[in-house]
Amino acid sequence: MNYESRIDADGYTGGNPLLDDQGQGRSKRRLIVAGVVLLLIMAAIWFMVHRAGSGAAADADKKDQAPVVSVITPGRATIEGTISATGTLAARRELPVGIAGEGGQVLSVLVEPGQWVRAGQVMAVIDRSVQVQQQSSQSAQVSVARANADLAQANLDRSLKLVAKGFVSKADIDRLRATRDAAYAQVRVAGAQLGVLQAQSRRLNVVAPAAGLVLERKVEPGQIVSAGSGMLFRLAKGGEMELKAALGQSDLAQIAPGVAAKVTPVGSTNVYTGQVWQKAPVIDPVSRQGYARIALAYAPDLPPGGFASAEIKSGTVVAPMLPESAILSDAKGSYVYIVGKDNKVQRRDIKLGLVTDQGIAIVSGLAGDERVVLRAGGFLAPDEQIKPVAAKQ
Repeated sequence: MNYESRIDADGYTGGNPLLDDQGQGRSKRRLIVAGVVLLLIMAAIWFMVHRAGSGAAADADKKDQAPVVSVITPGRATIEGTISATGTLAARRELPVGIAGEGGQVLSVLVEPGQWVRAGQVMAVIDRSVQVQQQSSQSAQVSVARANADLAQANLDRSLKLVAKGFVSKADIDRLRATRDAAYAQVRVAGAQLGVLQAQSRRLNVVAPAAGLVLERKVEPGQIVSAGSGMLFRLAKGGEMELKAALGQSDLAQIAPGVAAKVTPVGSTNVYTGQVWQKAPVIDPVSRQGYARIALAYAPDLPPGGFASAEIKSGTVVAPMLPESAILSDAKGSYVYIVGKDNKVQRRDIKLGLVTDQGIAIVSGLAGDERVVLRAGGFLAPDEQIKPVAAKQ
């Protein structure tokens, strides 16, 4: 009899117990390997999904942690240009008053600093007792000369009546007429000399050459004065004042006579309006500055010699305006941070212009439609991402 033996797919062969155990062992190992592989695949998938989720969350967290920054869009504005300057107050037309005559002892002083005087008003009186006597003497000489002239005229008149009768020659008439003319000439000479003495006496009065404000008095009663005594009084003609504002060469070139200015004296809150009436034709070679002279009406707190500041109009410009908080500076110059793509800040170099109460004009570097970081620019770095929030303006 023939017997056929086979091995099935599960490793069972001819019913041999040893072979059956070996087949079952191999099947278990295959199941374990397959399970381990499945677990590894699932672990890899979980890790990849978890990692991708963590990256997205990190990006979200990073965006959430971006600083919130206020930004503004400056636009463009028409700005009235002003130039700031300081200077010294002075009388616009200062008149020194002294002795015009020979002088003498001062009898009285009739004005004080701060008083107004009219043209020709007597400010001080000088002793003229000697001059009065001289005038009296010369007045008598005029009377003598006039009497001599009257006598010469009478002699001539009588002689003219006797000419026709032949008692007086024509030569005598000519001589009498010459005597009469000389006598009248002596009257005029004596009168002119009297006029000189009277003029000299009038010059002993110290008078105001024009109407104005007395600024200074340098004479007292009893003082001996003469033409060499110098200034006795100082007047401001018409009380007009001015501010001599010192300006740099570039600023001086931007203004012209006639432009308006506002002047504020030191220690006062009052603001006075004036106008530039003269611009210096030369620049000081040492300080590189010139003067703009601003005419002002009289006011008690505009004392000559005082100090004041001025704001002078210098035309208008159209440019973006930024508050001071938005402008930064370093060794390279002034700059701002603007918000660019993906809300990342970028440095933008700028050039500053006029400074006004509304802000600072930007003459170059900005078009006006950019979003500019308003504050905290010093804590940012280029390409740093932010959350821009429009500031209330």
